[in-house]
Amino acid sequence: MDRHAYLHRIGLRRAPAPSAEGLKVLHRAHLQNVPFENLHIRARIPIELQPERLYDKIVRQRRGGFCYELNGAFAVLLEDLGFRLDRIQGQVYEARRQRFGPPFDHMALLVHFEGQTFLADVGFGDLFLEPLPLLLGQDFPDGGKTYTLGADETGLVVLKRANGRSASPMYRFSTEPHPLEDFAGMCRHHQTSPHSHFTQRTVCTMALPEGPRHAYGPTDDHDAPRPAR
Repeated sequence: MDRHAYLHRIGLRRAPAPSAEGLKVLHRAHLQNVPFENLHIRARIPIELQPERLYDKIVRQRRGGFCYELNGAFAVLLEDLGFRLDRIQGQVYEARRQRFGPPFDHMALLVHFEGQTFLADVGFGDLFLEPLPLLLGQDFPDGGKTYTLGADETGLVVLKRANGRSASPMYRFSTEPHPLEDFAGMCRHHQTSPHSHFTQRTVCTMALPEGPRHAYGPTDDHDAPRPAR
């Protein structure tokens, strides 16, 4: 991976230090320069979870992707820059059915520093712009919304978001680390299954520097809260 090409792709001229502040800079830059989109899936072009393929699509082809691609590539960049992290699996909340999806429905990252861990996620669509400290029961304002983390009865961590009203679940996740290949099965599912939201609707959306997201097509996608996503 050419780290300088990746940094240029996300609008940065130099790499920030591998610190909490550096992570915030990288996280926000990624969201504001790389779209969340499922165009390969709609065109029936296979997506394979190999770091070199993810890098080629996002950096060389200047494309976007969905959670496995975006967080998969972002993890490689962070590791190359000296960050310590884990890839974790999440289950997206289906508001219409009022239930969480299956394990490995989503991929996110936990980034570790001395005495501190942050939830990073550049592959969910409309979500927080800056990574969240992994602290349960605290409110974190971000982009006009408020995010909280809490534990459920299964021991998983639930991410909730409030927008001036009661908080709604986004997804729940385990803090257990997983290699990239563990996500391959659900990545194939979301590319091929008629029950996958990604095979049914086209989405292309990206965060803007001034705050709101810009949608290039329908925004009712899989990894953002339903029905807004």
